Amino acid sequence: MSQTIVLIACLAVLVVLLLGLNAFRRGGEYNRNNANKFMRWRLALQALAVILIVAFVWWRQSSGG
Repeated sequence: MSQTIVLIACLAVLVVLLLGLNAFRRGGEYNRNNANKFMRWRLALQALAVILIVAFVWWRQSSGG
């Protein structure tokens, strides 16, 4: 179950990263309105993914698995 949560968090980071890169690629008004927002979301999701990965590793080590 926890592996699935970590996978979903990593995929969410990837999706938001691709949205941000697409905003940079499109440029113009769309870029000005959305690129920073997507990159902020990426940063927050990336932090969450790292926290989940560390928690998962800690949980596996403490449970003897």
